[in-house]
Amino acid sequence: MTMDEYKAAGNEAQQYVWAGAIPLQIHLHDSEVTTLPPPSPALILASRFGYLPLLVPQIKPFFSSLLPPGVDTVWFDYKGLPLKWYIPTGVLFDLLCAEPERPWNITVHFRGYPGNLLIPCEGEESVKWNFINALKEAAYIINGNCKNIMNMSQSDQAELWLSVLKGRMEVYHGVSSKLKLEVAGDEFSFKLNSSSSKALQGINDSNATAPTRTGRIPVRLYLRSIVEDIDHLEDSHIVDNWDKISYINHPVEANGNCFTLYDAVKALLPELFADKSSIYANQRVEEVGEELRSEEASSSAGPEDTAEISSERAGSLSDNAEIKLVRIQGIEPKMEIPFAWIANNLMNPEHYLHICVYIKIREPINI
Repeated sequence: MTMDEYKAAGNEAQQYVWAGAIPLQIHLHDSEVTTLPPPSPALILASRFGYLPLLVPQIKPFFSSLLPPGVDTVWFDYKGLPLKWYIPTGVLFDLLCAEPERPWNITVHFRGYPGNLLIPCEGEESVKWNFINALKEAAYIINGNCKNIMNMSQSDQAELWLSVLKGRMEVYHGVSSKLKLEVAGDEFSFKLNSSSSKALQGINDSNATAPTRTGRIPVRLYLRSIVEDIDHLEDSHIVDNWDKISYINHPVEANGNCFTLYDAVKALLPELFADKSSIYANQRVEEVGEELRSEEASSSAGPEDTAEISSERAGSLSDNAEIKLVRIQGIEPKMEIPFAWIANNLMNPEHYLHICVYIKIREPINI
């Protein structure tokens, strides 16, 4: 794979992410139905990058003539759990639907806003304010300041926000490139995709002579703990309280070209890993070399080889915890993927990488 082909593959991944959408089937809550028979649900395709309050202009025409008197205070729930409006729709779906539900059946309320559970939302302006603040946080993490965000012109800010609303990736990149929010490079994954001896020599030379690439990557990790004794995630209990979700807003230091998704999860959740897992980090470069040499000797690895690698990594987890699933943008990526590639291609427009992790444990953990 040439560098041009590699860049094209990354661009293709970004296009898929920007086009990602969740089919929603939205029901009006029973307490707000004033007619018989009750109205049919609204069917809407929601952007993964979007936020539920932004759907209200599309939803309201379905139900406005049926609502009881009062002032609209719109909110949503999934199986009784009020949905946090400031979490992107795709992240909510990945986190709350262990087995993807299509269409995703959620309920809309126009009355009785649960102010004790959800922070107030004044429609699009609240969502935009939340987005810009997250962008400022990400800029501070990456560059140590957020001057470029603060100094954005009103026209650039409006164009950036409109590109997110409309899903216009090219326009977004044109504006966001001015913000200088570059995360760690991922040259290693390019080299990993080449099985030539020249590429292998390049890895060895790079590891020996090149300075270590580092970068601070803004990450928001959502940890869903499953304490039931089940074999399949779809059998897990529904999340009926946000106290059952642990939330981590913390940058990840991508130290070196061999820093993988596995390393990132371990850095964010160190208490879930036994000390012996450090062996993995220390031996990663040698393992990659062996993988490439093996790739030259054999056209492909069999499923048994993959299973062996997976079991070794599972063994480095704490004895009372098991990672059942890591999901990003609806994808369940392999833990060996370089973390910088994931950050560059799967992050949200506010420059945060949202990671959903399902963990099966014997007893609840506190983070």
